[in-house]
Amino acid sequence: MAKSALRKITMAVLAPAMAVGATVGLASAPASAAVWNSCDQWGNTSLNGYTLYNNIWGSGAGSQCIWANSGTNWGVWANHPNTGGIKSYPNSKKVINKTIASLGSLTSSYNVTVPSAGAYNTSYDIWDTDYDHEIMLWVNYNGAVGPIGTSQGTVSLGGHTWNVYRGSNGANNVYSFLRTSDSNSGNVDIKPILNWIASKGWMSSSETIGDVQFGYEITSSSGGLDFNTNNLTVSSS
Repeated sequence: MAKSALRKITMAVLAPAMAVGATVGLASAPASAAVWNSCDQWGNTSLNGYTLYNNIWGSGAGSQCIWANSGTNWGVWANHPNTGGIKSYPNSKKVINKTIASLGSLTSSYNVTVPSAGAYNTSYDIWDTDYDHEIMLWVNYNGAVGPIGTSQGTVSLGGHTWNVYRGSNGANNVYSFLRTSDSNSGNVDIKPILNWIASKGWMSSSETIGDVQFGYEITSSSGGLDFNTNNLTVSSS
């Protein structure tokens, strides 16, 4: 399910203005030592060229803490109630700042460990620099979650087969690609997906891709659940 305009702007530069009740819960970070951890609503840091965000943006959220050994090895403990609506999108972000046409390549690999309970998706969230277009790639999902918009059929792109949805959340266009079967690890060639969107006329190839985010869009995780990013890479040329 695509996010409201609020979540897309929960970046570090806006955190002071939005951090009413900035600490959500007092749950502990993992027992193993981490380079960084935070239970703050908008907690964020930069590590190894990636920016990590705790990003508890939805209403009715519970407790959530993020920890990181690096920008590519990190995890989240979340205890959000069993109610509807997305509560958070903890993620690691890599800035690209290249037009679709000028990108020689844009690839990523992921390896995650996710719970069998709860309602969530594990997803890439890719934005243009104006935040007019949002491309979501769901590599796995569980529980009562679903994309915004209407079905556009099934396509095989970037090494995966996806069910595609197109819609709007009222603030930006949303293109959601849901993998036809769950995957906890793999490689994604993102550039062909961007080219395909441009070929449909939904988005211009002159659009500049700003952020490639990867994380967990959590609706519910009652009792406390762990989401672990064992490894993540995002590379462009």
